[in-house]
Amino acid sequence: MDFLDEILITENKINSKVCELGQKITHDYKDKNLLLVGILKGSIMFFTDLSREINIYNCTLDFIQVSSYTGMIRNNKINILKNLSTEDITNFDVLIIEDILESGHTLEFVKNMINSKNPKSLKTCVLLDKPELHKINIKADYVGFEIPDKFVIGYGMDYNEKYRNLPFIGVLNKKYI
Repeated sequence: MDFLDEILITENKINSKVCELGQKITHDYKDKNLLLVGILKGSIMFFTDLSREINIYNCTLDFIQVSSYTGMIRNNKINILKNLSTEDITNFDVLIIEDILESGHTLEFVKNMINSKNPKSLKTCVLLDKPELHKINIKADYVGFEIPDKFVIGYGMDYNEKYRNLPFIGVLNKKYI
């Protein structure tokens, strides 16, 4: 796999962390009306695996899709490509599931949008956090791993729509960019 500089987080470590997060979320939301909102496309693997580890079987699943990147270049504008299909969320405790927290702009945008719909509560869960890149004061409520500022692929994360299906998280070799 010469397209990788390194495997940053193995499949086994991801699986263990997802299980741990699922147990914590199950405990925290056991008596709540939970709505899981995945931010597409990057969170799809994490969202799917995490939702199976959350032992609250009457929770609702939904997705939102936003775009703020072209390749490795971050755009200043966040575009909504798919909005929630759950129209009334006032009786839900919402948990946003995101793949990676970098600048914080996307997560803040989605949080503000969902908050405007008046959920009972709103929290966030991210698989990866790059705290050194935060441009705004934002912190996820549940975090899988803190990682350094490296361009990562795999487990849902891509470069130009490629590499999402890798079962681990790796650092893309710059010669493939």
